[in-house]
Amino acid sequence: MAFDPFSFDNMIMLFGGIALALLIGLLVIALVLAILIVFSIRTGRMVFPRLLLAGMALVDGAIRALCGLLGVDDKELSTFAIRLHNRMNREKFDRIPADRKAIFLPQCLRSAKCPAHLTPDGLICERCMRCEIGRSIDHLEAQGYHVHIVPGSTFVKRLIKAEKPKGVIGVGCLMEVREGLMLADRLGLVAMGVVTLKDGCIETLVDWTELNEVAESGKDKLTV
Repeated sequence: MAFDPFSFDNMIMLFGGIALALLIGLLVIALVLAILIVFSIRTGRMVFPRLLLAGMALVDGAIRALCGLLGVDDKELSTFAIRLHNRMNREKFDRIPADRKAIFLPQCLRSAKCPAHLTPDGLICERCMRCEIGRSIDHLEAQGYHVHIVPGSTFVKRLIKAEKPKGVIGVGCLMEVREGLMLADRLGLVAMGVVTLKDGCIETLVDWTELNEVAESGKDKLTV
């Protein structure tokens, strides 16, 4: 019987072979990327950052699994991903004027005795000085930033849609920041992330020096 390359069984075998080859190829790519990530984390030297950023978007799940086998847990990997994302966005972010950028602070940073009430624009700080927000927000707004204190991602999405900033700084816990950076990428925004020092739902902490450094970086650069 003559070989028919277009028979159903042969087509299944062909597509199966192609799928297997692609799967093996993706696993090899994920393994190489995982090794580079572990090396970058352990040595503090970020190698091939553009390749790592693209690879983490392409095969994130496989990289997480392989990094776990190589001794890097999800927290370390997420921290690295945020550092990588910030590094790759640094120059673009610095060239955007402050008045075209927004800062989103989580409401958990406020004092338990905060008198502010929720509005369609988030919480409006009353400068009661019971937390660091009241001591820092004027400095950030004086630079031109639009600063919002928000209870969750729904507010962030709505405010971004209303204000249409070109760049954003998102403050939050590790997973919130990483998810926020991925959301910003999908929306075409240039975003930077700052992770809180303490997790929780009330009276959390952030390194305000770090936040101000991110906000003030690039003052002497050209704007777009």
